[in-house]
Amino acid sequence: MKERKLSFGTDGVRGVANRDLLPEDAFAMGLAAARAFGGTVAVGRDTRRSGSMLAGALLSGLASGGARALDLGVLPTPGVAALAPGLGASAAAVVSASHNPFPDNGIKFLSGEGRKLPDAKERELESLVGEAYPERPTGAGVGSVERLDGAAELYAEALLGRLRPEASGVKVLLDCANGAAYRTAPLVFTGLGTDLTVLADSPDGVNINERCGSTHVEALDAEKSDVAFAFDGDADRVLAVDERGNVVDGDRIIAILARDLHERGLLGGGAVVTVMSNLGFFKAMERLGIPYHVTPVGDRYVAEEMWRTGAAVGGEQSGHVILAEHATTGDGILTALAVLDVMVRSGKALSELARVMENYPQRLINVRVGEGKSAKAVAATEAVGRAVAEAEKRLGDEGRILLRPSGTEPVVRVMVEHEDRRVCDEVCESVAGVVREAG
Repeated sequence: MKERKLSFGTDGVRGVANRDLLPEDAFAMGLAAARAFGGTVAVGRDTRRSGSMLAGALLSGLASGGARALDLGVLPTPGVAALAPGLGASAAAVVSASHNPFPDNGIKFLSGEGRKLPDAKERELESLVGEAYPERPTGAGVGSVERLDGAAELYAEALLGRLRPEASGVKVLLDCANGAAYRTAPLVFTGLGTDLTVLADSPDGVNINERCGSTHVEALDAEKSDVAFAFDGDADRVLAVDERGNVVDGDRIIAILARDLHERGLLGGGAVVTVMSNLGFFKAMERLGIPYHVTPVGDRYVAEEMWRTGAAVGGEQSGHVILAEHATTGDGILTALAVLDVMVRSGKALSELARVMENYPQRLINVRVGEGKSAKAVAATEAVGRAVAEAEKRLGDEGRILLRPSGTEPVVRVMVEHEDRRVCDEVCESVAGVVREAG
């Protein structure tokens, strides 16, 4: 077997399964993880058809390296993070491509405490994957592959033990994206006694994120419910829809939770968001006197800043939300429970709570770069730099532009905000056109 050269992006290794990410790669990563962590490594996955293939190879690699590989089956990423410490795991891994289309898959590792790996540890793991295979253990030194049955039920119990709103009779609509939440989320909300309707809870290995979930939340008809929640493929993010059919994104969810925690004296060091959060969020926090911190894009950086500052809540506009009191990583189901809890305790509809902030007009265009080209290199070209400088002059103090190469896809993201929708659209389309020509 040839040496494998894998590069870890902002969320592990990701690509088209069986082309960019092979079973051989998964095996090599398992063997490297056995060397890097040893002990017990818990492995969960989402519902993609390729998941069992890649998870099986990863588990085999772990055992070949002498580790105890614990197969949790289909489980949300935050579920793997939540269960890992109690299982005595030295590390955990998730086979998932989150919100990406069905053909993609990925592998990411977490610490035994359920946190994102530090950059240095991830680089070590990447280096080990690239090395020639070492001599492997034999006899009693060979590791094992064991199955943990009932992981979804254990995770549901853990969630309800952390946060249990008095929500009996509340009309709740769930969209499980035909993904990893399909079993756990209904268990949790049934346990609350809600008047529950569940959609996209019949995964067939192919239909994950297909016209459903948080990437298609605009299609969710929630007007007959008090609230709707849409998860992504691995349920580490959630978007809400209020009783009037309006989407409540991650910025608004964080603002709702931050204000509630602030009013109860539980906000700690404040709220943490990324540079992609809407200007309206920052203005709302300033108006309410709530401290906030801004990080680069990526829930890893949000989490690190939260631990550094003691912030109680943080996350991203996409719906990754971390609640420091209850979890180590973004958890869509837990976030939905927290929003429902604020609704019940305040007696306010979600539409009223969401008025905590007003969004500035925002336009985001994802420009796919040509095959073999680097999104980072395209974003750094002279032509793109000139276009951004001209855009900044036109936007002035009433808006902003952010240009960001994706860490997980061959895409350059162009985001523009301005108080005037027309200006916002014109500037974003102009800069995106230059990026497209450069790419």
